[in-house]
Amino acid sequence: MVNPQPNLDNAVVFTQLWQITNELRQKIEARFTLHPDPSTKDLEDYTGLDPNVKGSMKNFSGSEIDWLVHSWLRNTKTGFSIVRLTNWLKPHIAVPHLAFEFSTFGNILFYIDYVPRHDLLMNLDDLERYYEPVNQSFLTLQADSRLSPFISKSLHVRLFQSPISLCYTCPPTEDLLALIRTISHEMLERWLGWIDVAEAVPESMQKALFERDLFIRRSSAELDPGNKKAAQMLGNELTDKLVKALWGGDRILR
Repeated sequence: MVNPQPNLDNAVVFTQLWQITNELRQKIEARFTLHPDPSTKDLEDYTGLDPNVKGSMKNFSGSEIDWLVHSWLRNTKTGFSIVRLTNWLKPHIAVPHLAFEFSTFGNILFYIDYVPRHDLLMNLDDLERYYEPVNQSFLTLQADSRLSPFISKSLHVRLFQSPISLCYTCPPTEDLLALIRTISHEMLERWLGWIDVAEAVPESMQKALFERDLFIRRSSAELDPGNKKAAQMLGNELTDKLVKALWGGDRILR
């Protein structure tokens, strides 16, 4: 996706995808109290080795959300871009985490998922509570001829995804952008509803859940197969800092 392509102007599509994540973040900020983490202040506006490559990352935490990442990276010459909004909850409840990732490379790649907090093979209650309600949406998108399921070549990426991971490529048409917006808001509203009625995790179990969450968050950032290509665009030092910021390696707020 990020390999050099003929000049491609995806500015309009990028702007619309970025706007979707801003709409989602506004709803999140209306529900949670969040504070920007000072450790990523210098990442709010950065430029790669190629001046056409620019990006931004903002990270937040609060009493209920442990680590929120809202970021974009874009090459204005090739049309490649990636927009991310990931929400990692604290271990006071065991509702899945929520991830949005949208990319442009001519077509659109969208990934929306509820990241499991437990091994679903051993926690069938979680499977029924959090994943069965999305199964019909998953099947509906699978049957949509306008969408092509995206299957990563990376074993680590596929392992990270849940059974209802919504991960597809599609043309950048208005109707499909509207579909992405609708699905995104539905996934967020469902997630917020779960949080409102979630049972508290016993204090004796919160440390283990926190450590599991952090391990998965760090692994997903450090093992991302796109990191090598990012280093070619941004340089090793900036890439390492961005990867670390994805999992909160230098965070100040707790």
